[in-house]
Amino acid sequence: MSAPRVAVIGGGIAGLAAAWFAAEAGYTVTVLEAAPEVGGKLRLEEVAGHPVDVGAEAVLTVRPEGVGLIAAAGLADDRIDPLTTAAQIRAGGANHPLPAKTMFGIPGSVEAARESGALSADAVAAIEREPSLDPLPPLEDDVAVGTLVRTRLGDEVADRLVEPLLGGVYAGRADALSLRATMPALATRLADGGSLVEAAAAATGGGTRASGPIFTTVRGGLGRLPLALRAAGRFTVRTGVTVRSVTRTPTGFALECGAVPVAERIEVEAVIVATPPAKAARLLAEVAPPAAAELAEVETASMAIVTFAFPQLSALPGSGLLVGTGERLVTKAVTLSSQKWPLDADGLSFLRASVGRVGETLPLQLEDGELIELVRRELRPLFGIDAAPVDARVTRWGGGLPQYAVGHLDRVARVRSAVASVPGLAVCGASYDGVGIPACIGSARAAVDRVRAGVPAGGN
Repeated sequence: MSAPRVAVIGGGIAGLAAAWFAAEAGYTVTVLEAAPEVGGKLRLEEVAGHPVDVGAEAVLTVRPEGVGLIAAAGLADDRIDPLTTAAQIRAGGANHPLPAKTMFGIPGSVEAARESGALSADAVAAIEREPSLDPLPPLEDDVAVGTLVRTRLGDEVADRLVEPLLGGVYAGRADALSLRATMPALATRLADGGSLVEAAAAATGGGTRASGPIFTTVRGGLGRLPLALRAAGRFTVRTGVTVRSVTRTPTGFALECGAVPVAERIEVEAVIVATPPAKAARLLAEVAPPAAAELAEVETASMAIVTFAFPQLSALPGSGLLVGTGERLVTKAVTLSSQKWPLDADGLSFLRASVGRVGETLPLQLEDGELIELVRRELRPLFGIDAAPVDARVTRWGGGLPQYAVGHLDRVARVRSAVASVPGLAVCGASYDGVGIPACIGSARAAVDRVRAGVPAGGN
């Protein structure tokens, strides 16, 4: 008998990882991607003649999935570690070292918060006082991170520390993001109540961790990873193919692809949907309506990355800068790429700025040239950069980041329960277990396991 056929809809890192694991398990796999190239938010573009990452640019090493897939794709020898991870925070009109021992900005050390200088004396005093307050009640229900922080530590800690750190990862608002979904380790520490500061200290300082940097990337850009996965030839990739619908058949599923007058029908035994939530909702509408309804409620944020190549700049401090709420800047974060990574830059200095988060779409409506000039003007007060760039590029990520609202984990459980009732159907991607690359790869592995449970195949 021939191997069961699996269609993976979506060629981002989750979809490619799912295709890799499914092929490894013995399935015949085809990836269907609507864009001209695979990779999703892992993308290389040329700036001043150099390939640079204009999406995700680093992988966490504290989880094994990312470095494992890099090795499987044959890129282990091309891994590079950061030169520095000493970030700064823009607060009160000045740059300060990011306080040590924080969890997404929630302080675990009053001494570190004081030494940073990012907070006023009153805010530092609030951190010092928090463990002596009446203990938090047991965390029985989910809560917004911002609400919890403001209640225990005040607005300044939320706006100057937590908001920029969470915003840097999710392009969201701390007052809307779920504690359980974004900081599960801290939520576990607070399950029995107690002190927020002490829980953050335990979550950031407890246990042991392997030595070495917590981030890594690939020489020449992390965008090489999806290209290497495709080039390995383990599965078929079809780009420029838009899947319009998924329906059940007696033997599996039928996918309608392309324009209606000349639609193509693809029949397979199993389907893995690895697309953003709105697209996933449309694809699941007929085969798993309850899951589709849940995913349709997941909000997403749009953002843009503005990448600059400057003539070699004098040394700037650290690896980058996060901008606190209230600074009245369009720029939300800056990565000093040439200082963070050992790049072959031919004497140029590369940096990338992030613009936009949920609810802030006005700057994203500017033309590319206008947005480049606006960010360039803000680099002057942020870093004192007056030089004209050699080159600059704007990369827009419309609806690129799902928002993990309060109750997100319960929503994900309902989605997976509905999908699990359909043998051979699975979902994966940034909408479920985390927006980082290892989390997306982990969700891909789980999706293949679900397919195997419903449609067994040979292999390992």
